[in-house]
Amino acid sequence: MTASPKQRVVVGLSGGVDSAVTAYLLRQQGHEVVGIFMKNWEDDDDGGYCPSGTDFVDAAAVADVIGIEIEHVNFAADYKERVFAEFLREYQAGRTPNPDVLCNAEIKFKAFLDHALRLGAEKIATGHYAGVRRNPASGRFELLKGADPAKDQSYFLHRLDQRQLSRTLFPLGALRKTEVRRLAEDIGLPNARKKDSTGICFIGERPFREFLNRYIGPAPGPIEDDRGRVLGQHSGLSFYTLGQRQGLGIGGIKEQGAQRGGGAHAPWFVARKELATNTLRVVQGHDHPWLLSRALEAQDARWICGAAPAPGRYAAKTRYRQQDASCTMASAGQTGFRLHFSEEQWAVTPGQSAVLYDGNVCLGGGVIAG
Repeated sequence: MTASPKQRVVVGLSGGVDSAVTAYLLRQQGHEVVGIFMKNWEDDDDGGYCPSGTDFVDAAAVADVIGIEIEHVNFAADYKERVFAEFLREYQAGRTPNPDVLCNAEIKFKAFLDHALRLGAEKIATGHYAGVRRNPASGRFELLKGADPAKDQSYFLHRLDQRQLSRTLFPLGALRKTEVRRLAEDIGLPNARKKDSTGICFIGERPFREFLNRYIGPAPGPIEDDRGRVLGQHSGLSFYTLGQRQGLGIGGIKEQGAQRGGGAHAPWFVARKELATNTLRVVQGHDHPWLLSRALEAQDARWICGAAPAPGRYAAKTRYRQQDASCTMASAGQTGFRLHFSEEQWAVTPGQSAVLYDGNVCLGGGVIAG
């Protein structure tokens, strides 16, 4: 969606190259652009994993080059209440949440949007690789995949609603990451070669188990295979996710691998977390039956148009970067839905998001329950 000339647009400047190029493009289009740097994490922020001070310096340098104002805003309380508390609850319940999904819905497109509107913004903009357009037939706003299939971030944005999309611009939606990097170099942005962040939304890149252990205490229990044989001890079900291969610290029993999906030396994968007995179940072989699913149930559904799509054939993703998987929505409502897949899906994980697509349009999704 293209903004009309000379709107007041508030851009979330993170210190990264994507938001920097976003601000530059909007400035070139003649808009009145204001940058906002969001600080959303304060616990141990003096360490090396979440250098918000360094990021703000980078964002301020970008604003100076582009010629826009920048404001430093602290949303740490909102983040802790709306995102991090839910993040911990999900882990304690044995699920694996996606904090980026909730962070977008509750912080970047709610707390940030509300703040921008108080500043007189007509639109907000972020450096997400996605698109937004207004459907001329229905008048409703649609969320589109980004043009770069390797960077498309519509999966993380599927909980946005009509109000949020109506106020949002995604200037990078039609660009590839290589083009963004090249453009940043051409215009002399100081962060043109800065590495992309891959850590938890606003918390940063840190040893995850060590970080989670500060908030969720260890609860050791047995690691068993699909035959009930004890292979070792886990440190707490919260610290593992389905499909996980690294960090299990087990080995030895290999003969059943030849029978159930792998050779004698096939790797082990987390397949189940049994909360009632505090047991972590692992299997040998990537294609073990316990790791494959033809169907899923999702709860807490959010639909971008405001209503559930009609039952029928769609495509879905059950994790970010996954290829679209053909599926049938058998039933859907405002609170949940069920999907049947044409092909078996690997390590469908409770707590992650199942996101539905109709071609290039993201329809919404829900939290995988099982």
